[in-house]
Amino acid sequence: MCGRYCITTAPEAIRRIFRYPQQPNFPPRYNVAPTQPVPVVRVVEGEREFALVRWGLIPAWVKDPKDFSLVINARGESVQEKPAFKNAIRRRRCLFPADGFYEWKAEGGIKHAFFARPRDSGPMAFAGLWETWLGPNGEEMETAAIVTTQANREMSTVHHRAPVIVPPDQFDFWLDPQIDGPEASTLIRPAPDGLMEVYEVSSAVNKVANDTPHLIAPGTTEPPPERATAPRPSRRKAEADTGQGSLF
Repeated sequence: MCGRYCITTAPEAIRRIFRYPQQPNFPPRYNVAPTQPVPVVRVVEGEREFALVRWGLIPAWVKDPKDFSLVINARGESVQEKPAFKNAIRRRRCLFPADGFYEWKAEGGIKHAFFARPRDSGPMAFAGLWETWLGPNGEEMETAAIVTTQANREMSTVHHRAPVIVPPDQFDFWLDPQIDGPEASTLIRPAPDGLMEVYEVSSAVNKVANDTPHLIAPGTTEPPPERATAPRPSRRKAEADTGQGSLF
C-alpha cells in the first residue's frame, strides 16, 4: 500500500515532465498524508491539466462521505470489479507526481519506517483514479486514490504491496479516457526490479506535522527540534484545522 509520500521536485520541473499548461507554485512536501489536498495530472476535454484533489477517493454514488471508509489506495487486481473503482478506471484515470514514498515493516512488535525512491533520484508517477462527488446541497469534492499492485524485489523486503509506477512513455496511454479500463489495466504491474532504492528512515515520519528533508535521510535518528516561530495569522482556523495541513 501507500500511506505517505513526498513530492520535492521544483514545480517547473514537474510541469515539464508531465506537460500540463498550468503554472502552479507549491513548496516541497516531505510527508504528504491522506485527506490532504494533493496534486494530480489528468486529461479533461482532451487536454492534460494539473489539479488539486483530496487524497481519499469518494465514489459519485456515496450519499454521505462520513459513512464511507477512507479509500487512499485502489487494489489494482480488482479495480475492474469493485464498485468504488470500476467507473473511475474506465474514464477517470490520473497520475500522482511523486519523488518517493514511505512504507512500514513490523519487526519484534515495532514498526520501522522505510523510504523508497527511484535510483536516479528523479520524480515518478503513481497510477491513480479520481472522482467528483456531488452533495445533496450542491457541494462538490474531487478526490483520488493511488493504484497499488504486488511489490517488486526491492520493496518486497519491506511490504508485499506498492504503488503502480507509470513510466513516462506510458503517461498518455494511462490518461487517455478513450482507452477502456481493461486495456489501461495492462499497466498495473510491479515496477521493474532494480528501479528503486529502499532504506530505513526515522520514525519521525509517523507524525504528520513533521515535514522536513530529514525525513528522507537514511538512518533512524530523530530530527532536531524545530525552532519556535511566531504564530501565523489564522485562516479561518486553518480551514477548520483537520490536523492534516495543506499542500500549499
